[in-house]
Amino acid sequence: MFETINQKKKELDRLRPLPKYTLKTLREKLFLEWTYNSNAIEGNTLTINETKVVLEGITVGGKTLREHLEVINHRDAITYVEEIVQKNESLSEWQIKNLHRFILKGIDDEHAGVYRDQQVFISGTTHTPPAHYLIKEKMDQLMNWYRNEGIHLHPLERGAMLHAIFVGIHPFIDGNGRTSRLLLNLELMKEGFPPVIIKVENRLAYYEALDKAHTEEDYRDFISLVKQEVNDSIDLYLSAIK
Repeated sequence: MFETINQKKKELDRLRPLPKYTLKTLREKLFLEWTYNSNAIEGNTLTINETKVVLEGITVGGKTLREHLEVINHRDAITYVEEIVQKNESLSEWQIKNLHRFILKGIDDEHAGVYRDQQVFISGTTHTPPAHYLIKEKMDQLMNWYRNEGIHLHPLERGAMLHAIFVGIHPFIDGNGRTSRLLLNLELMKEGFPPVIIKVENRLAYYEALDKAHTEEDYRDFISLVKQEVNDSIDLYLSAIK
């Protein structure tokens, strides 16, 4: 299933270390697109160029404070992901809560990094997240799955399933989607893969694949979607070097 991806990853590893400036510009490009698309999926109206401007510290007229904070917060969350990768730390609930704190910082400090205490519903899906009093149990199950079964899976499959299971639990009041995509890339980056971009134009297929995973426990469509995005990111790196 992952043969082509593995071969391209080997080729990328063979070409490392990448030229310093090439690596810097690739990182900036992917992180901008990651921030723009992840926020746009959740309804942020900033364009990719406006997102770039906000990342440079400039305010965009006519846009809300929340939309500006979502960009800055996502950038800081990515920096935290990089720190985890560099330190080679094992995934923990504490890290997940910290990622969520970055996402909601200054937007909803009361609920940042805190599991929800009420029922929520996800618009556009048939799946209903578990009741709030089941969240700790569900998160414990997720971490047990990750440490036992998940750790033996291909990084792409492990990251995709971690994302899907987490967002199905929907443990926080808000910011679950952004946090789940950070977790996906955390798993990939730990194994030397470039970050992947779930593109806003693929939002419908993305939601449909997640809904199928949650209602039927069939993760194949979602893993396939992530596989295509991983392939695109590796191709971008390889094309920049060759």
